[in-house]
Amino acid sequence: MRRVAITAAAAWLCCAALPAMPAAAQQTQPVQQVQQVQPAQRVQKVGMHGGDPHASHASHYLPMKLPGHARAFYQSVRGIDNLSVRRTASGNLLRFSYRVTDPALAKLLGDKSTTPYLYGEANHVLLEVPVMDNIGQLRQTGTLQVGQEYWMVFSNKGNVVKAGDRVHVLIGSFHIDGLVVE
Repeated sequence: MRRVAITAAAAWLCCAALPAMPAAAQQTQPVQQVQQVQPAQRVQKVGMHGGDPHASHASHYLPMKLPGHARAFYQSVRGIDNLSVRRTASGNLLRFSYRVTDPALAKLLGDKSTTPYLYGEANHVLLEVPVMDNIGQLRQTGTLQVGQEYWMVFSNKGNVVKAGDRVHVLIGSFHIDGLVVE
């Protein structure tokens, strides 16, 4: 009880000393007038994640790339290197590209009879290589050569697989797991 009385007395003394301060110290910054916005003029703040107003910024964390030991595994066991999956054509297509280091081990990638799929972990979707009437499948097939870069394109209609998602490429018994879409 006595401590409360001392605190109240200290607060009174502090406020009583306020008028004794110089006029320059008592002046505060002028308050700016806030303009009222009519409901029809309000603009919804759209975040980086597809219009979700609660997601105001993109993540500061970078997606984990393919580890070095996985790259060494794919090079020694599967005969490929420089694996990447990138979004193209405004995200409607996903381009899987790779470089061949051993054509004998990577022969399934160039085989026309196998059907490649890209599996998106986040949405559990299975994407295919689109087939054009005049061209055929949008992928490079034929005999593979050492050091040559090859690619195949997967249809991502509706942008179901987004940048940063983890995907798997499946071509027959040939599986490439854990690639991150750039």
